[in-house]
Amino acid sequence: MKLERGLIQVYTGNGKGKTTASLGLALRATGRELKVCMIQFMKGGGPYGEQMAAEKLAPFLTIIQTGRPGWVNKDNPAQADKDLAAEALALAAEKLGSGDYDLVILDEVNGAVSMGLLPVERLLELMAAKPEHVELVLTGRNAHEKVIEAADLVTEMREIKHYYKAGVDARVGIEK
Repeated sequence: MKLERGLIQVYTGNGKGKTTASLGLALRATGRELKVCMIQFMKGGGPYGEQMAAEKLAPFLTIIQTGRPGWVNKDNPAQADKDLAAEALALAAEKLGSGDYDLVILDEVNGAVSMGLLPVERLLELMAAKPEHVELVLTGRNAHEKVIEAADLVTEMREIKHYYKAGVDARVGIEK
C-alpha cells in the first residue's frame, strides 16, 4: 500500500504528547505495512522504549537517534549540537527523498529550530521538497510561525497539569 497523497503535520506546544502522538501515527502506519522512519533530534541518550519497539516492528519502523546525551543549552547551544542537528536534517532529507518511506517523522525538529540549532529556512526547504506520496510529521515545542503556515495540519498540545511539577521523574515505559 502507498499513500495516495502525503501531507505535512506539526505537533507542537508545551504539553506532553507530541512524540507519543507521532508514534501512534507510526503504529497505525506500520499496521498497514507502510514504511516509517523517525529521526529523533537532540535525543542522543536513551535507549528509549520506542527504539526497542522499532526493533520488533522492523522493517516497517526505523528510529534513528541523533544528538548528544543530555540537554542542549537553550540559551547558548554548543557548536557540536548545531553540527549534529545539521547532520540530522541532511539525513532527514535523504530519507524523505529516498522513496523507501511512506511516513517520515522528525521528532523534536521544531525545538531544534527554536533553539537556534537549525535555521528555519533549511526546514522549510525540506518541507517544500517533500515527495507527493510521503507524509511528513514535525514535532517539538515552539514551532516557527513559517513552519505552521507551510503545514497542512497543526496540533498544539497544551499543558494543563503535569506530574513533573509534583516531582515525578520520567518513567521507563511511559516517558522513556
